[in-house]
Amino acid sequence: MRHSTFFWFFAPTGLAMLLFIALPIVSVVLQAIHAPHPAVLVEVETCTPLVGCTTETSIDQDATADLRATKPLGRFVGLEIFKDRGHLALSEVKEIWVNTSSFGEFFSRLTNLPFYRAMYFTLTFTFIVTPLVVIVGFLVALNVNALYQKLRGLVVFLSLLPFVINPLIGSLVLFWMIDSRGILGTSIQWIFSDPNLSLKASTGLMWIALIVYGVWHAAPFAFVIFYAGLQTLPEDQIEAAQIDGASRIQQVWYVVLPHLMPLVAFVALIQLMDNFRVFEPIIGFNASAHATSLSWFIFNDLGGETRQLSSASATSVLTIIGVTILLLPVLRRTWRDFREKK
Repeated sequence: MRHSTFFWFFAPTGLAMLLFIALPIVSVVLQAIHAPHPAVLVEVETCTPLVGCTTETSIDQDATADLRATKPLGRFVGLEIFKDRGHLALSEVKEIWVNTSSFGEFFSRLTNLPFYRAMYFTLTFTFIVTPLVVIVGFLVALNVNALYQKLRGLVVFLSLLPFVINPLIGSLVLFWMIDSRGILGTSIQWIFSDPNLSLKASTGLMWIALIVYGVWHAAPFAFVIFYAGLQTLPEDQIEAAQIDGASRIQQVWYVVLPHLMPLVAFVALIQLMDNFRVFEPIIGFNASAHATSLSWFIFNDLGGETRQLSSASATSVLTIIGVTILLLPVLRRTWRDFREKK
């Protein structure tokens, strides 16, 4: 392909990536290293014959507006927002490290800090839900592919329902199901003979509910990808394995899995990114008292009358860095496989 042809072929995509990916990221980074200007204060001295002179401090509205109009990004603070207590809390972490004698105590005190508590849940959710989604989606695809031809359409439709439902609506449905008046909450109370047992009152049980929802909602996506990949599986390889006496498990392990490994890497990449940005279940389950995530932190900073744009931007930058770190092993493996095939 000629360079001019490639340029005009890639130009629309490159322009879209520049406008909707690169420039917003640059904007977020700039906002993260600037803080809002403080209000300009003026002291006004008032003197009266009987009381004497008093000094009052007030906000100079005109000077404050001029300052913010002149420098709309705010004042440059560098990495100070990243290091404050609401984010990396470097001074607090150093103090905890010095004053603790065991890793368990250090970890317990570290996760009491807001950012690290959110990071702890985010990583737990990501590293549990992602492999479960891949495994469940793969097993469902294998079983659906083995069904009688006329039943596949109905089973595929039913399997896709969790993925079709809006994430927020799906989490609200499950939230009311685990309520003490819901079918799951009532069943658990009956099983354990405890009318006061509530899933919503326990942090551990709430985490389990969030993880179960994460797998339930995302597994259909993995199922569709793997089911499509199974349709391209060479029949001659399966027949050769059957002639050699390979069991069903051996056929899956030595024939099916190697064929689907590029799809496994693709699904893992998508799920790592999605799960690291977990947000909807926390809102739908009203679980912020038990679990918070980095995305919830951004939402919380942007909500209310006092929007903390710089804090939200700093958390966004840290989220991007975290996603990049998580994707590096998968990207390296994908690149290595690509190089070997060349």
